[in-house]
Amino acid sequence: MKFLLASACVSLALLASGAAHAGSDDAKWVAKCLSDNSDANVSVEIISKYCTCMNNKMDDNETKSISQWEKTHQPEMKACEKEAGWK
Repeated sequence: MKFLLASACVSLALLASGAAHAGSDDAKWVAKCLSDNSDANVSVEIISKYCTCMNNKMDDNETKSISQWEKTHQPEMKACEKEAGWK
């Protein structure tokens, strides 16, 4: 059930961000990011906003996952944390 809720949040976040037409790959990366952060002590909505923000900052040809990419892109990570309301 939690995964279904997360998937719904991803879909809504991608639609709201305009990324839904960017490629089916985006949904896969955001879903992976949600899974990677499932144990975070914040709501699924915040994680979804964060993951969508990070995905939007990444190049379309990037091969690293969001979780891998964020380790070498601290300014983008901090900006997305702030945008998503992650505290």
